Amino acid sequence: MLAASDDGKKRRVVITGLGVITSLSCEVESLWQRILAGESGIHHLKCFSTDEFKVKFGGDIWDWPSDDSGISPKDLKRLDRFTQFAMVAGRKALLDSGLEFSKEDPYRCGVILGSGIGGLGEIETQMRRLFYKGPDRVSALTVPKMMLNAAGSNLSIEYGLRGPNFTVATACASATNAIGDALKTIQHGDAEVMVTGGTEAAMTRMGLSAFQNIKALSTRNEEPTKASRPFDADRDGFVFSEGAGLIVFEELEHARARGARIYSEVLGFGASGDAGHITQPDGDGAGAARAMSAALQNARLAPESVDYINAHGTSTPLGDKAETLALKSVFGKHAYQLSISSTKSQLGHSLGASGGVELIITAKALQENIVPPTINLDTPDPDCDLDYTPHEPKPCHLSVAMSNSFGFGGHNASVILGEFGNGKA
Repeated sequence: MLAASDDGKKRRVVITGLGVITSLSCEVESLWQRILAGESGIHHLKCFSTDEFKVKFGGDIWDWPSDDSGISPKDLKRLDRFTQFAMVAGRKALLDSGLEFSKEDPYRCGVILGSGIGGLGEIETQMRRLFYKGPDRVSALTVPKMMLNAAGSNLSIEYGLRGPNFTVATACASATNAIGDALKTIQHGDAEVMVTGGTEAAMTRMGLSAFQNIKALSTRNEEPTKASRPFDADRDGFVFSEGAGLIVFEELEHARARGARIYSEVLGFGASGDAGHITQPDGDGAGAARAMSAALQNARLAPESVDYINAHGTSTPLGDKAETLALKSVFGKHAYQLSISSTKSQLGHSLGASGGVELIITAKALQENIVPPTINLDTPDPDCDLDYTPHEPKPCHLSVAMSNSFGFGGHNASVILGEFGNGKA
């Protein structure tokens, strides 16, 4: 095993590959341009009939798999939808990175993914078989399809990655917690390359029923594209979506040795637990503040160093206010100088995948020096009085950016990225 470094310092980690699956676009550059254009991926649901549901809209990827997804008929049968998302997003990220695993030590390359729910679609399918056809008709593939680690395991099998491999489940913070673990794995010398991020496909009849009945979702059925409105006074809940965001992390000198294109550097990570309510955040944002402060400490940065924050910003009455209080607690007067936005206003909330998708958007913001907008922010909530970049993107120089993810169970996670010169290793 390699030591962290000869002088005991943590090794530097950079991003060299990006891959997304979302209801707005399944290509990174197209997604980025459509985000800047203020487009929404939210619509009336098409994956199944919503006649019996109170909530009839969301961010389902209704035309999956597309003709260019590359998923074989065999894989469609043996992989749950959330694993399919991860396999395609992972392939896109690895192609983007330019890595050739035939030239790599497989024991120095691994996978750490996040998923909050895993194979819910498979669970539903097999429960119907059990109830209506009996136990002998439950598929022998049920466990390998539904288990949370199926996505990361299948990705490692596909590419022969024999390094650290596990899955993180911390609800809506899953991808960001996985990203933090992947960062530390490389920093401390346990790998050179890690595929990380998150995937989620809980948009099923059971999933929608559960979230609508807990009253977590917006009910703006007549205006789906306007339903996700983070930090707006008229917000009424989050918008349910699905997808995947996978990222290739690489040790800096390893990336330099092969002349890789670098999107940004991963500077730090922090996490915390509220130890409070199972679904509601700390009212004063104390847990979220602790995660952000820990990320700054881990990155050895002063709060004033941060230029942009991709907020968790789910469009829930309690969550957005708590995040605003947390930002003020951590950044003080600088909170009012920060550029902040919630791209969930355009993509909805893909639960355990959201942190991966949003880190990709944050990396693009740093690369392009543009703050993406928060659409639908028509009437700012007086309690959410920071610069949440309403309606239009904002060009400005960005050196350091943070991405936040907070989840049911009181899980809080923050990751910090830094610009990387001209992007050349």
